[in-house]
Formats: sequence, structure tokens, C-alpha cells
Amino acid sequence: MVESTSSATEPNVRKHRICPWWMGYLLASPIRRLGEKPETILAGLIETDMTVLDIGCAMGFFSLPLARMVGAGGRVVCIDVQRKMLSSLERRAGRKGLSDRIETRLATQDSLGINDLGNRTDFALLMHVVHEVENSARFLGECHAALRPRARILIAEPRGHISDEEFEITRRHTIDAGFNECKAPEIKKSHVLLCEKI
Repeated sequence: MVESTSSATEPNVRKHRICPWWMGYLLASPIRRLGEKPETILAGLIETDMTVLDIGCAMGFFSLPLARMVGAGGRVVCIDVQRKMLSSLERRAGRKGLSDRIETRLATQDSLGINDLGNRTDFALLMHVVHEVENSARFLGECHAALRPRARILIAEPRGHISDEEFEITRRHTIDAGFNECKAPEIKKSHVLLCEKI
């Protein structure tokens, strides 16, 4: 999954490249918490014992707080297309004593590899990742299939990098996949969409 493609019906959508693995160290930096504090963003969305998807998890900036929030009875399934990102996340989770709550999965260009989770997950986080996939409609359909009825999905995309027009395409694909839009939390410098599975 090197870059996304624009369809004939969406001619103004830019092509985007996947964040290089070495940028994961910047994304996992504690300094990032000044603008994006996971516990604040996810407050009211995550409960103990949940099974959560962290798609495009990188080195785990959100994954580790999620693991703490779901507690010992919960599970965070962390998915990325880059093995180096996942390896770093596994090491970080081990150092924090959270390995038993975190499962990593390597996605491919064509699949998130979550077919076994059909209707079994309680929440999905897609933080700054939708613009990196080739087929966002298919990608969001996979997320929908993995979630339980009434489970929620939180999508955030970086403003400045992603235009209003591009985010509207993501919104449309999410609704078309079978989600209803809800009131979303505010995330600085991000387009944000919170939806519930129909």
C-alpha cells in the first residue's frame, strides 16, 4: 500500500503516501500529548473489558493508553502495514507491562486481516490513517464488518494535509458503509468524525 488512487468520479482527491516508519518515533513522542491527549480524546468512548481496534496504530501513541483504559479484561488489536512500527509497539507494550492486552496484526494492501473479528469488536480508532489507504470505501467496509451493532468508530484526519473536500469523501464513504454520524469530540488541527454502526 504505497499510495492511494483517485477515482474518475473524485478527480480532485490528492494522492497520499504512507508515513515512513522512522516518523513513528515522532508520532509516539510525549510532546505530541500537548496537542493530542489520548485519554481526553477517548473519554466517554472507551470502557473496561472492551475489544478495540487501533487501525494505523504506528508505534502505539494511542494503543498504550487504550490498553490501560480497557483494563486487564480488555483487548486492543493494533493494525499497521509496517512491521517496524508494530515491532516497536510490541517492545513499548512489554516495557509498560501491557503486552497481555495488546495484539498486533500486519495489514496488507488488500486487507486489514480482521475477518475473524466479525461483529465482535466494540470500538475502532482510525487516527490520521484513512488518507493513506488505496480504497477507503473497502477499508471502511472492513471496519464496519468487524464492529458489533451500535459500536462506534472515531476517524480523525489532519487539517492542512487533508482538505475539507477530501474529508467529505471520507464522511460519505463512512455513511455508505453503514454508519450513522454522532457528535464528535474536538481534536486540535483535525477533521473529526464519530459514527455508530447501524
